[in-house]
Formats: sequence, C-alpha cells, structure tokens
Amino acid sequence: MVLRARRRILPVTLSLIMLLALGAGCSVQQPAPGSSPTATPAASGATTPSTNPSNTSPANPPAPAANSGTVDLATAVEEVAREVSPAVAFVTVRKVETDIFGFGQVVEGEGSGVVFDQRGYILTNDHVVGEALEIVVVLPDGRQFAGRVVGRSPENDIAVIKVDGDNLPVAKLGDSDTLRVGQWVVAIGNALGLEGGPTVTAGVISALNRTIRPGPNEPPFGPLIQTDAAINPGNSGGPLVNLQGEVVGINTAKVRQAEGIGFAIPINKAKEIASQIVEARPQPYLGIGGVTVTQPLVVRFNLPVDRGVLVVWVAPGSPAEQAGLMPGDIIVRFAGQEIARVSDLEQALRQHQPGDQVEIAINREGAERSITVTLGEAPVIR
Repeated sequence: MVLRARRRILPVTLSLIMLLALGAGCSVQQPAPGSSPTATPAASGATTPSTNPSNTSPANPPAPAANSGTVDLATAVEEVAREVSPAVAFVTVRKVETDIFGFGQVVEGEGSGVVFDQRGYILTNDHVVGEALEIVVVLPDGRQFAGRVVGRSPENDIAVIKVDGDNLPVAKLGDSDTLRVGQWVVAIGNALGLEGGPTVTAGVISALNRTIRPGPNEPPFGPLIQTDAAINPGNSGGPLVNLQGEVVGINTAKVRQAEGIGFAIPINKAKEIASQIVEARPQPYLGIGGVTVTQPLVVRFNLPVDRGVLVVWVAPGSPAEQAGLMPGDIIVRFAGQEIARVSDLEQALRQHQPGDQVEIAINREGAERSITVTLGEAPVIR
C-alpha cells in the first residue's frame, strides 16, 4: 500500500518493468506482461519493489561532479536543510470523503508543499489537496495563509496551490534528468504533522524510472524516483533535494511493508505540469504507457526488434488510440527521430506542440508500418 496525505491510504502495485507516461499530465501506463508485487503513497501505504533492467542503461547521464564524494556529507545536508526548509510548507486540508455506507463526512488531511515562485505558487501532490473544501498553508517562519488550488493533474499526482503573501522563501528547482543511481539526496517534509518545522532525512537515489499502479483497473503511475531517504505520512508534496540545494523531485509515496523504499515525482515532470497550469502553456500529449525494449524483454516475449518503445497501454480516447496505436506495437521512430528507449520518445514529444501531426513508425507483429498522430493537449484541471 502507498502512503500519501495522512488520511489518504492508496493501495498500488509496483510494476516489474519500467513504464513511462508520455506527455505532461498523463501518467497513463501499464505494467508490461508478467508484472506483479504491491506499493504505498508518502502519507500511508506500501509497495513491493520491482526489477527494472533498464535502470543501468546507457541512457543514464554522467554523474554530477558535485556528488563525487568530495563534499562533506554532514555539512552538505545541513546546508541543504538551512537553505530549502524555509520554503517547505505545512499543508492542512478539510475535504469530504465517502464512508463505506455511502455517507459523506468531513475529514482533515495533512501534507507538504514547496514554494517555487515568489508570487506564492506552491507545488504539492494532487492527493493532498484534490477536492479540498479548505486549505491552510503554514510556513516554518510561523506565517499562515489561506491556500487555493490553481490547477491539478490527478494522473500525475501534481497540483499547484497559491497563497497571497510578501517576501516568500522560494526553493530552486533543479534538473531531474541529471540524476544518477547512488547520488545523495535529502527529503524534506512535515512527517506525521509534527510540530517544530519540517523533518529532514537523507539517503540516496536507489533507482530511476520506477512505476507503481494505483489499482487493477487504473493506469500505472510513473516514472518515479526511488529513494531510501525516509518518507513518512505527511511528507507527500514535499521536496526531494540534491546536495546543491535544488529540488529534483516531489515526494509522493513510500512502501509500508519495507524499509527504505520511497518514491518521488521527477521535478522535470512537475515543472512541465506547473508551467501548463500557471502560465497556461499547453503540453503535447500522446496518451500511451510504454517500456524500453531490452534484451530480457526480447527473449521473454519473442519481440521482433531489439530496440524501441513497447506500447503496453493506450489511454481511452487519447490521440494514440484515435491514430490506431495498440498495445504490443513497438515505436521505432517518432517524427523521423530514431527511438531506442522511452527517454528518446519523451524528448522527441517535447519538441512538438498540441495539434501537431506527427508520423510514427511502429513494428507490429514483425512488420513495420507508419501511422499519423495528431497530438493532443495534456489534461489538467483548473
């Protein structure tokens, strides 16, 4: 089960293979054939870890020099806490939830958020503030504000809320594409709603491109950063920070039945969604879940090609479905660009705008063919 806001407990299944939702605002993915285990969000819940052969692929970028081990770890964590903690907000909400008898009741929930813009914009999880009747934001300096939801992306568990205040502390957003397995990170959030300011824990990036699944009939959720930095109920929506003091993820889930397994949404995905919400900047949307074709997959499922992105789920009504993409198709080229892995496809997608017509080359049952897709706009709720 995966834990998120303190009152929210969401069971999820952790895929055995990396999956990736393509397009901001679209975590539509499906575990590849043979998936199993379970997981929980950063407020209360649990998962079973999965094996991802692609985590050690050449796609991983070079390790940042600042994490080479020359930095004194204790001093670095202390500096990160001092720099970033003032921008980490304690978020409390009141919302109506339906009990097992179908009656609505008002409940309170707790989570975290991080101020990323001096105008008062705060990143958090959708499961923390979604459908909230009332939002109260408290900063570590004691200031308290009424918050309002600016926009939400439930599929990606990202929301942006806003408060009206002056001289707000702001955290710097980093680049999650540069993360490396084994890199030190710091998780900051209001664990268990304890008094006295945010809780700071340190750990490493345990894996990249993990995927968890909310339920048997729901699309998978990912890609996610896996970390062993302690993430507890109330941490949902708080930042995962590198040793340079840059936010590289938004904490979202932990595994209750295991020690040292937590998950965060990559900050690059969160930035795309925040930009779409705050600046009304539409993001392109394809609407599939896919996995990088690896040699173990080729052998296990007798795939006809040894590189590309295997489509494992297509969102109903999405541009992909309308164009005729099907589970089992392998995308080998996108708008003329060779596609070897999921990251190639995501980068190619970002070069386009909603409404663009794109030719996609796929391999279907051993035969290559081309289809034309009209890209949509990634869905958000404003």
